[in-house]
Parts: sequence; C-alpha cells; structure tokens
Amino acid sequence: MTTAVKATNVHWHEGDLTRAERFGALKSRGATLWFTGLSASGKSTIAAALEQVLVTRGVHCYRLDGDNIRMGLNKNLGFSAEDRAENIRRIGEVAKLFADAGVVALTSFISPYRKDRDLCRDLHAKATGGALPFLEVFVDTPIGVCEQRDPKGLYKKARAGQIKGFTGIDDPYEAPENPELVLRPATMSVADSVAACLRLLESRGILG
Repeated sequence: MTTAVKATNVHWHEGDLTRAERFGALKSRGATLWFTGLSASGKSTIAAALEQVLVTRGVHCYRLDGDNIRMGLNKNLGFSAEDRAENIRRIGEVAKLFADAGVVALTSFISPYRKDRDLCRDLHAKATGGALPFLEVFVDTPIGVCEQRDPKGLYKKARAGQIKGFTGIDDPYEAPENPELVLRPATMSVADSVAACLRLLESRGILG
C-alpha cells in the first residue's frame, strides 16, 4: 500500500539546531528498538521492563504500545492488511521523531508484515539530518506458548471464528530475516531479555 500524499505547497523547515548539538546538550542519543512478534509473545512486558530500567538510569525513553496507540493516534484504523500497513507506517514516523529528539523509542507491535517493518527501517535510514538507529528485536515465542498465555482471550476467539484475520491463526506472521536481536521468552526470563536489550544498546553506542 502506497500512502497518498494529499498535502500541497508544503516545505521542510530546517531549524537552527543540529542533531549533534541536541544530543550533546541533552547528553543522550536517540534510537528505535522495534519489538515484533506474535500476540502474547511478551513484547509489551519486555518493553515495559526495559523502559523502567532505562528511565531509572536517566535515559530519555518512551514506549509506544500497540493497543495504546490504537486508542488515540490510530483509532481510525482497523485490522485489514491496508490498515495494518498504515498503522505501522504512522508508528514508524512517530518513532523516528522520538529518536531524532534524542529519545530511545520502544515500539511494541505485532507488525506481522516484513515489508512494513522494512519501511520503518528505511524511514530511519533516510531521516533528515542523517540515519537514525533502528534496531529490530524479534520476540520469538512459539504460537503454542502464546495460546497458552492468551491474556486477552484473543486466540480463543480466533479459534472459535469470532475474530477474522488474526495473526498466526488465519493471517500470516512474517518473522524477521536479520533482526538485530532475537529474544526467546519461552526460555529467557524478562530480566534476561532486558539485559540482552541493554547490551545491544551499549554495543551501538546508544548507552554509555
């Protein structure tokens, strides 16, 4: 799906502050950690725990969660392939703005389609002022484990035919081919997953 450009006579307005000046003054570096995986894989739990650790350390950080965003910014979108694509595109743009502002953005979305996640990566790579770090974190939890958890009862409804187009049941999930990090909550604790994310951020120079 290609997003139609409807705005006319608009021009990018450069500010007087460079990104390097902003990051230096704030003593922070922005980046996006994009958590992707099946529903109930543990994405939100890990992202929330990581956010707690980062903020406690004084790192500028903000978490963008799938359901939360759909209650506001994206409340006009459903779950068709087209709406899913637009949902992820908007989040990619928002995460890019956070990262450009010197914030570590933690996005927790199923984001089932590889092309949509690649688009978000590309948005960060082509950001005005230079590429911004986009780190894809695949929360690799087997669907059987996700169904056992099923905290919202969604798998049960999908199996009963009450929800159509549910990822992993009657709609595909395209796993990342080359993620920066793979987490396996079925065998890793939340603390282990958070520690792995912190190591990734440190290895990329985002954390001192």
